[in-house]
Amino acid sequence: MAHLKTQQTMKKPGERKTWKFSLIRRLYELGLPEKDIRNLYRFIDWVMILPKALEAEFWQDFKEFEQERTMTYITTGERIGYERGQQELVLKLLHKRVGGLSQEVEQQVQALSLEELEALGEALLDFTAMGDLLNWLQAHLN
Repeated sequence: MAHLKTQQTMKKPGERKTWKFSLIRRLYELGLPEKDIRNLYRFIDWVMILPKALEAEFWQDFKEFEQERTMTYITTGERIGYERGQQELVLKLLHKRVGGLSQEVEQQVQALSLEELEALGEALLDFTAMGDLLNWLQAHLN
């Protein structure tokens, strides 16, 4: 099915994203063993390649889907703890990648939403200097 839908959506990336998500969601709905889901998921992901922007949307949708399946309810304390953990991780990675951060820059990072922290966590993999971080913050805080 993944192969057929890839061929049918050759010039329709939005439609391909929808089908990719639908096929992967169906694996979970069928109640397949986790190992089978992972193996089939790898194949679907390999076959149904998406443009970068749609891939990011797909991952966000998929992450929300997984959270809905595994977390029926998360307490405020748990959510705050998770967000703090994300902040600490991103700050550690930034220190390692671009060096020491000023208090002002640290405060800007700490003020980011969870979604923004996750985006920064991904973007920082391409950073080579402090200027990259400052440019990213400027683009995302305005």
